[in-house]
Amino acid sequence: MSSAQLRLNLIEGSVTFSFTAEAAQEFKTAISALMTSLKAVANKTPGEKVQPQPSMEYQYTGDVFLECFCNPNIWPSPFAAKVLITVRDDRIRLTTEAELTRTIEDLNEFIETNG
Repeated sequence: MSSAQLRLNLIEGSVTFSFTAEAAQEFKTAISALMTSLKAVANKTPGEKVQPQPSMEYQYTGDVFLECFCNPNIWPSPFAAKVLITVRDDRIRLTTEAELTRTIEDLNEFIETNG
């Protein structure tokens, strides 16, 4: 299983690391489920009580450890949502936010190029 470089654009800057096509598909599946949850929260009518949606917690272990977390219950729409991204190895740990829409674009670009 070969890996390529995934570049995730953050709110300020970016991070690039080795990632596999298989992991990218799993990440995309997790984000698709998150989008469904975000749409359920966003499409409620005023005064309607919505069932709390599960958070997305995606993890990947390869050359680095990647974790992506998002609670869909706190965002008014998928376009406003941000994800918490952690990338770490034995020497460094980076934890920051990224816009969900930008993360989806970065992931789709990776899949088109390497998928």
